[in-house]
Amino acid sequence: MNDLTESAAALRTLPPSCGPVRLIAVDGHAGSGKSTFATRLSAELAGAPVLRLDDLATHEQFFAWGERLGAQVIEPFSRGASARYAPYDWTLRRFTAPRPLPAAPVVIIEGVGAGRRALRPYLARLFWMDRGAEESWERGRLRDGLALSSFWDAWTTAETRHFAADPSRPFADALVTERQMGYVIRTGPLTTARADRTVTQGDRLRPPY
Repeated sequence: MNDLTESAAALRTLPPSCGPVRLIAVDGHAGSGKSTFATRLSAELAGAPVLRLDDLATHEQFFAWGERLGAQVIEPFSRGASARYAPYDWTLRRFTAPRPLPAAPVVIIEGVGAGRRALRPYLARLFWMDRGAEESWERGRLRDGLALSSFWDAWTTAETRHFAADPSRPFADALVTERQMGYVIRTGPLTTARADRTVTQGDRLRPPY
């Protein structure tokens, strides 16, 4: 089991990936446990800021948040400035007042698609929550109840299309499995490929906006 202490310590030693920031992504299917893992990892990092992609997505654009992320977060981080982003209110169906996001030594981005192709050049590490789609979606549906059943129907269709076109798992540095008492963290496909020198990542320097 992993109490995340070693993982947090390792993240602090990574070279910055986006200006002065070590940008850490936590990706996986909806309902896979990303939010909880990111929160616990943040705590191990003495409260590292967490950007949740639910704040950038909207009812109309589940995955078309790349331009907002680029303009509001990646661009200022890249020049060493703190970011400001306007979170989306899923009840009011509109963006609300901007929030600050400091250019801290480590910043965590969590959400479905956090490891997308256009964002990977700016990441210091990509974690993938290694729980299957159907199991993850079932957990999410149970959590949200019948009132959001139609939302989940639309979401699962959109998520399936997203990962078919732009998969994240093959590029993960680490695979995270949630257990009752903690996490098991294994070497991910990208780290293995680098060690074997069988795959190279050709996505460097491609902007997300």
